[in-house]
Amino acid sequence: KNALTGLPMGGGKGGSDFNPKGKSETEIRRFCQSFMTELFRYLHPSTDVPAGDIGVGGREIGYMYGTYKRLANKHGEGVLTGKSQLFGGSPLRPEATGFGLVYITQLVVKKKLNRSMEGLLCAVSGSGNVAQNAAKKLMELGAKVMTLSDSNGVLLFEEGMNKKDFDEIVQCKNVNRDRLSSLDGKTSGRYIADQCPWNLDVHFDVALPCATQNEIDEAGAEMLVKNGVLALCEGANLPTNLEAQEVIRGHPDIIYLPGKASNAGGVAVSGLEMSQNSQRLTWTEEEVDAKLQEMMESIYHQMEEVTQSGGTLEKGANRAGFLKVATAMKELGWVS
Repeated sequence: KNALTGLPMGGGKGGSDFNPKGKSETEIRRFCQSFMTELFRYLHPSTDVPAGDIGVGGREIGYMYGTYKRLANKHGEGVLTGKSQLFGGSPLRPEATGFGLVYITQLVVKKKLNRSMEGLLCAVSGSGNVAQNAAKKLMELGAKVMTLSDSNGVLLFEEGMNKKDFDEIVQCKNVNRDRLSSLDGKTSGRYIADQCPWNLDVHFDVALPCATQNEIDEAGAEMLVKNGVLALCEGANLPTNLEAQEVIRGHPDIIYLPGKASNAGGVAVSGLEMSQNSQRLTWTEEEVDAKLQEMMESIYHQMEEVTQSGGTLEKGANRAGFLKVATAMKELGWVS
């Protein structure tokens, strides 16, 4: 993913087994502080720079950065990304993954389907940061957002989500920190318990899984195919399991954008946040948005180069990312 963005960063995954569900604000803060007490000595802008993901948003990053500052006696370093703009965060970092996903989806719909986003029926899973901002940008572009979900059920908007619905969901998730079931009867959507968008026998033009790993299984992929999905663009990391991927690959007319390409906007703007920290500057929202769009367009063109020789966009993403890493390793003398 980082190879595709063109930014000088590596990549890795880590986290903890702390489950924030059902925990109080104080318990979450104390865990974040304890976690950083052990982690801070390993962090440096040129060594390891954690960022948010599932269960870790601006609140948790703030608690951890506050502890880092106390222990390290340093301010303004890009040792965490996703920070508040009050202490070194970048404009559009919270929106970046969802916005970037929609920017590259818009591009592929235009290039491959010769259509705009206007009126497209889009299924979005999840209701966290990525899903919310993907839904927001989709609505701005005139698409119809048909679903949002959490681990307990799905909201189905048969006429498409409206601004009031969106505001209710943001209040529910970001302020009240509640489940979507609490919105039953409060939005224009219909709440369906114990389901996800991929179980529903409903036509969607574009599927945008933004919840979690392996959320689309073989049955879900077959349901999407049965109902005539045109494109599957991943907002989460590895949301389509291996069996489901094979189902989608068996229908080459369906556009498949893997997460390493389509959700790279988040890590891309993390890199831009680090650049701003190094410069001791904060760019405008318009500057960051323009750079995000440029990077998503560059990623698309890297994938498209392979399709000209008969490959798919998925193969293009894999090949472009691999070749960059392999070539760099060879030039560094790490492999022969």
